[in-house]
Amino acid sequence: MTAVVAPPSAAPTALAAAGQVSARALRQYFRTPSLLVMGMVQSAMFLFSFRYVFGGAITANGESYVTYLVPGYIATIVLFTGGGIAVAVAEDRTQGFTDRLLSLPIPRYAIVLGRTAADFVTNTWSILFTTGCGFLFGFRLPGTAAQGLAALGLCLLYGFVFISLFTVIGLTASNAQAAQGMSMIAFILAFISGTYVPANTMPGWLRGFAEYQPITPMVTAVRSALTGSSSDVALALVWSCALIAVFTPVAVWRYRRP
Repeated sequence: MTAVVAPPSAAPTALAAAGQVSARALRQYFRTPSLLVMGMVQSAMFLFSFRYVFGGAITANGESYVTYLVPGYIATIVLFTGGGIAVAVAEDRTQGFTDRLLSLPIPRYAIVLGRTAADFVTNTWSILFTTGCGFLFGFRLPGTAAQGLAALGLCLLYGFVFISLFTVIGLTASNAQAAQGMSMIAFILAFISGTYVPANTMPGWLRGFAEYQPITPMVTAVRSALTGSSSDVALALVWSCALIAVFTPVAVWRYRRP
């Protein structure tokens, strides 16, 4: 007697599909210890180097360098870890997993939603771990615990904002190696900004870019939140909304392409 397998009564909902995509991405991440461990090591070593190798020779706006450095570093850690997002997306595409998803009767935005949820979890872990390293390396809250949580909330927001950018990079790159190389452009935004040194210390021809690109107001907003100020917070939120509005539709469109 031949068994008859009944087809599913209905296509999966967008949330169900997104949940499956997210769960798969998280399983891949946590089942690959090298990704988890090397990300932690890289994060700690960069912060250690800036704090103890360069920190003794740098002052920033009259405050200790560790007080200036750590909030900026945590706010931009997604720019260093985002290459992993781009590589994972590129690998899914080149290995055929993306084509399998596109053959299913699910909305394309569900794929983006699922990847975003998984990457937000890993970004949150990176931010929390880096925050712990910051306190270990001598950072102390200049304000209240509530202000510290507000600053952390902004960092988590940035971790969410840049996911779609790196997703687009992964969908655009021809392979994983190309995705890794294209992700290096984020380093430019991190270094030519007010993250590691005040933008007003840079040459005039470079200062304009450093002051008006999105990373500087984002970092300034985090430092302001730590002291209860609202300087650049509104501008940082505007930039965050703008980046989401631009890159999320592009990510969905790239998934729609054959």
